[in-house]
Amino acid sequence: MIRYQRETSAMVTCINSTKLTIWLGLFLLGTAQAQLSTNYYSKTCPRALFTIKTAVHKAVAAEHRMGASLLRLHFHDCFVNGCDASVLLNDSSTFTGEQTAGGNAGSLRGFTVIDDIKSQVESVCPGVVSCADILAVAARDSVALLGGPTWPVQLGRRDSTTASLSIANSDIPSPTMDLSGLLSSFSNKGLTAKEMVALAGAHTIGQARCVVFRNRVYNESNIDASYVSSVKPNCPNNGGDNNLTPLDSNTPVIFDNGYFKDLVSNKGLMHSDQQLFNGGSTDSQVTSYSKNPTSFHADFAQAMVKMGNLSPLTGTKGQIRTNCWKTN
Repeated sequence: MIRYQRETSAMVTCINSTKLTIWLGLFLLGTAQAQLSTNYYSKTCPRALFTIKTAVHKAVAAEHRMGASLLRLHFHDCFVNGCDASVLLNDSSTFTGEQTAGGNAGSLRGFTVIDDIKSQVESVCPGVVSCADILAVAARDSVALLGGPTWPVQLGRRDSTTASLSIANSDIPSPTMDLSGLLSSFSNKGLTAKEMVALAGAHTIGQARCVVFRNRVYNESNIDASYVSSVKPNCPNNGGDNNLTPLDSNTPVIFDNGYFKDLVSNKGLMHSDQQLFNGGSTDSQVTSYSKNPTSFHADFAQAMVKMGNLSPLTGTKGQIRTNCWKTN
């Protein structure tokens, strides 16, 4: 009886400790996201989410690649001073925008789709919904439309009144990065190695220009020979810089785990892709996702929520831009 009482007491202590840990975790997460909420527009613009979703569906139906483009816009926005729609700003007399940064120039697209969505939302409720929130919702809707997971988007971001070319050049991960550089880049944003690998899975619906992977297919050895043979015709040694090749060799317009299967088979198209599975610390995570698409989808959704909460402008900071490409 005494032994049973001691074990019961120890079990209660353990359970209480676990509850405290979970509560503290939720409290800290809630504190970080206190100024954002999933129902932010429920009263001020109840048709906002439906309007965005409808426009995204139309754009992606017209061109499946647009889903990846809208997702990428959100990612490249959040990695530069947080998710504030700074990536959408054109150059002005007071600053040079981010669109000509090394990681953006010649590759970011979807700006006219965002402008169209903004115009439609403005017609429903003028001056209420930020461009930053439109980017976040459009990214979620794009992924879901292409067979990926969905997630509750935290809303209430405001738009920046400036942009930073220098920070875009320094903070956006490069396709030539080694694993150590990638880990550092994501860690600087408060994202873990696991979250980095999950977010990299967005490449399952992406495409890359020949200019960013040419060196890998012609000069690197950790790449499948038959894969190289299939890629080279679209990426000659000279010319064809802007020719596109899918980052997922089998199911390029479906948001599945095909990207990770490619990595395990040494079919990563860009140098930075294959670095995730090249005898390093992230190999096991890539292997796990290659075998378990459900796990990948769940982790991707969680990582997107966390990334979407990077340094949002809230309250009286920033503004709600009337046009996403310029300040008011």
